[in-house]
Amino acid sequence: MKTARLQSSRLPASPSLLWFRDDLRLSDNPALAALAEARAPLAALYVFDEDSPGIRPLGGAARWWLARSLRALAADLKDRGVPLILRRGPANRVVPEVAALLGAATVAFNDRAGAAETKVDHAVAARLLSEDRRVLSFCAHLLHPPGSVEGASGGMPRTFSSFHRAALKARRLDTPLPAPKHLEGVVHPPEGETLESFDLEPTRPDWSGGLRATWTAGEAAAQARLAAFMDAGLTGYAEGRDRPDQDHVSRLSPHLRFGEISPRQILSAVRHAADADAVPLVDADKFEAELYWREFSYHLLAERPDLARSNIQRGFDAFPWRECPGELKAWHRGLTGYPLVDAGLRQLWQTGWMHNRVRMVVASFLTKHLLMDWRAGEDWFWDTLVDADGANNAASWQWVAGSGMDAAPYFRIFNPVTQGEKFDPAGTYVRTYVPELAKLPAPLIHKPWTADTDTLAHAGIRLGQTYPRPLVDHGAARERALRALESTRK
Repeated sequence: MKTARLQSSRLPASPSLLWFRDDLRLSDNPALAALAEARAPLAALYVFDEDSPGIRPLGGAARWWLARSLRALAADLKDRGVPLILRRGPANRVVPEVAALLGAATVAFNDRAGAAETKVDHAVAARLLSEDRRVLSFCAHLLHPPGSVEGASGGMPRTFSSFHRAALKARRLDTPLPAPKHLEGVVHPPEGETLESFDLEPTRPDWSGGLRATWTAGEAAAQARLAAFMDAGLTGYAEGRDRPDQDHVSRLSPHLRFGEISPRQILSAVRHAADADAVPLVDADKFEAELYWREFSYHLLAERPDLARSNIQRGFDAFPWRECPGELKAWHRGLTGYPLVDAGLRQLWQTGWMHNRVRMVVASFLTKHLLMDWRAGEDWFWDTLVDADGANNAASWQWVAGSGMDAAPYFRIFNPVTQGEKFDPAGTYVRTYVPELAKLPAPLIHKPWTADTDTLAHAGIRLGQTYPRPLVDHGAARERALRALESTRK
C-alpha cells in the first residue's frame, strides 16, 4: 500500500480513527503524526484478529507480551485524552464498523508485513474508500518498504551481504518523529471490549512468572532498554554479542516485534553515537548489520509469503527428516545432554527469549544432529518466544537448516561442545540455566559425560538420572547429517 502524505488543511475536522497493529507506540508513528497534525478529534483502535483467512494466531509468549503492551499503550493514550478501543474479530468487519460508529472521515494505519495481513489491509481500505472515507497508510515497521531494495541486475538481492550493500546505498535516514505534543480525543467513543476478554494471559496454569520477572513491555520500557544498551552494551558489541555469559546484546527484539520502538529510532541513536565517537565504529556497524538482517527477513517474507512453511531451496523438499517425538520432547525441555543446547532451551522456556548465538546452536542441533524438520523448531519458537514474528523466526530457521535464501554454508554443523567452550568458557551461562551442573569445573561443564566418577559424585551428578546422557554422539550425528545434506544437494 502506498505511503501517503497529507497536509492538515486537506483533512476534515470530523473525527479520525487510528488503527494500531504492530506499531504500539506514539513516537515515530507516521500514521498518528498525520492525524495529530490535523487536530481533529481522534480515537484509536486495536483489533485482535484471529479470524481473517491466513492470519497465524500468536504463540503463547507473544500473546502475553501483547496484553502488557496494549495496557501500556492504553495508559499512554489516556494521558493524552485519547481512548483506545479494543475489539476482536475479522478486521474487514470490525474496522469499518467502528469507523462508521465514530463517524470517522479518515482512517490511518501503518503497513504490516505478510501476505495475509496485506490482503486484509487492502480489503479494509477498499471498504472504507467505498464508504467515502479517506485512508492513509505509511511504512513504519521497516527502514525500507518491501521491494524497494534492488540489486544491480534488478530485483531483491539473493544474499544478505548484497542486500545490505544495496540497502545502504538506497537508505535515507530521516529524523524519527517525536510523539505528538497535542492530541484531541473524541468525547464519546464507540464501545469496546475488555482486554481480559481476549484471553491473552495464562491463568490455569499461569506459566508467565519468568516472563514477568524478565520483561517490561511498552514504549517507555523500549526507550529505557535502548538507553541502557547505548550506555553499557553497544561498546564491545562486535565481539561480545556472541557471548551468552555477557550482556552485550540489546534485548530490543520483542519491543521491535510489537512496534514499541521503530528500527529508525534505534538506527538513528546508534549512528548518532558513532558519529559523536561515543561508541566504536566497528560496534555500531555490526549492530546495524543485525538490524539489516531483520530487514532482509521482512523483505524476503514479502517475496515468499510461505516462508514459515516452505523450503526456499526446493532441493530440501526431499530431505529425509526424521520423526522422533521422544527426542523432540527432550529438545523442548532442554534435556538433550548437551549443556549449551539445554541452557538455551531452558532460558527460552523461563524468559521467552534466547541469546542469538545460542539460537543458532540450538537450531543446528535440532535440524542436523537430530535431523528433524526445521518447521518443528520454528513452531516451538513461535509459541515460546516473546519476539516471534513471521519474518525473522522463519528466515533464521531456514538459514540454519540450509534451506534458506542465504544459506550457502548448508553444511555448517555447530559443535555444541566447542561452541560452549568458546562462547561460555567459564560455564556461567550453563550454570545459570542448568543448575544441576553448577558444581562441575569449567573444563568439564560443556561435556559432563567425560568426567570421571569421583568428579561427577562430588558435583552431585548422576548421568542418566539427574542429568541426561547425550541424545546422540556429535561425530556420528555430524556424519549422518553431511550424508543427508549432500544427497539433497545432488
